[in-house]
Amino acid sequence: MKKQIRQAADDAFEQEMAAINAQLREEILIALIGDVNAGKSSTINRIVGEEVAGVGAEPGETTAIHPHPYKDKIFFIDTPGLNDVNTVNSAATLEYFRKTDVVLFFLNAAGTVFSESEQRSFRIVEKENPNILIVLNKIDAADEVDRLVARVRRETGHKYDVIPISSRTGQNIDELRDAILEMLKKKSKDILFARTIKEKSSIANKWILGAGASAGAIGAVPLPGADIVPLTALQIGLLTKLATLYERPISKEAAKEIVITAIVGNLGKTIFSQIVKMFPGAGTVAAAGVAGSVTLALGYSVKYAYERGIDVTPDTVSKLYRNFRDRKNRGEKLPGEDD
Repeated sequence: MKKQIRQAADDAFEQEMAAINAQLREEILIALIGDVNAGKSSTINRIVGEEVAGVGAEPGETTAIHPHPYKDKIFFIDTPGLNDVNTVNSAATLEYFRKTDVVLFFLNAAGTVFSESEQRSFRIVEKENPNILIVLNKIDAADEVDRLVARVRRETGHKYDVIPISSRTGQNIDELRDAILEMLKKKSKDILFARTIKEKSSIANKWILGAGASAGAIGAVPLPGADIVPLTALQIGLLTKLATLYERPISKEAAKEIVITAIVGNLGKTIFSQIVKMFPGAGTVAAAGVAGSVTLALGYSVKYAYERGIDVTPDTVSKLYRNFRDRKNRGEKLPGEDD
């Protein structure tokens, strides 16, 4: 089994690191479209966890559209205002809209929501780029927010996510951040953006929970031995993503030994899961539970170590993993599951 896991881990590590390195060479362009009082700068500051220079200029201060470099090849393109979007139709401006990865179209929930001017601007942008998230900001100062969200969705043909937020209080900022990452994931650029965000815990939790669910699906395959290779690849992928997120590089050997510890160190249950697959129904459920709990415990162990400055080595992760695995098997919440 160890030989099989080592080979699968070798192959998976090379593939995952190649994909991650390809991401880190890309550029990300995020357009911010909306009036100067729509809270663009405060929203971006909330999303990344620090102040971003050049975004959200005061009225009359900006007369053209320019990309503002943030870091790690990430650029925010701030528009001077909706009226300017309507009047500026140069090839350069339209090209910015076409090549933007994510368009954040801001509306002020405390103002005249989706006015005729805003609708005209939206149609211009929509023709050039459908990768739009509609941000309904300032909901802390608005009434009947659900009705406003429903109306905007209806008037945009239910094609786009409408995310109500408050950049002042931080309400629903996580939801907006997740939506941006999900849109970037479709372009294989989510890891690049995620690693620049100061608040990494919720992102890591989402990745770990997603990996746990995928591991459960792999473990449910009713064929003895069929889950070892894909489960190894899944766990290697999770380790490399977490290492990139926390900017703590991990070597292939370390990642390989950590996964071996997780799978072979759980040998009794691994063998049990292969045996029960020979029996319909309950067998696959038991196998899925084992694969999912192993992956969750592994992910939370590595996350715990990164966030506390603990070196991620096979020995340290093994100790954390055994603790988290046992707690998970007892039905306890792991640190971070409710973050």
